Amino acid sequence: MRALALLCLALLALPAQARDVHGASDSFAGEGVVVLWGVLRGATEETTLVVLRVAADARRFSHVEVAGVDPFTRQSKVRVPKSALGAALDLRLPRAGFADFPRTELRFSGAEELVVYYLGIPDTTPEFAAAVALEAHFAARIASLRRNGPAR
Repeated sequence: MRALALLCLALLALPAQARDVHGASDSFAGEGVVVLWGVLRGATEETTLVVLRVAADARRFSHVEVAGVDPFTRQSKVRVPKSALGAALDLRLPRAGFADFPRTELRFSGAEELVVYYLGIPDTTPEFAAAVALEAHFAARIASLRRNGPAR
């Protein structure tokens, strides 16, 4: 009985595992987070940016880190260091970097831990030639999510 009690205490002392959730489209809303994708086209592929707008329930998540992962070797590269979320945060990543590390993991942390992962840039991700058009898209998408809730 004593051994069982010690085992239970040891299990409680282990750090909680982060939940992994697959984000399949250019917008994800669930688990206390929102992730929106957009592409801001540059003059060349090297200057084209993938922009992620992330927001989270501040009681659950206070920070986010973005990592690229090679799905075959599992080699990981931090693409955006751990950053405070605040109300929302825009993350700008060179599109060219997605080729070598195609699995993108958004690692949310705080009172809870959550990983929202994508396999490549979602096919539904819209592309924009101007930052103002991307901003308008994000604002409209957030308004739609607030009005209608996440798609089921």
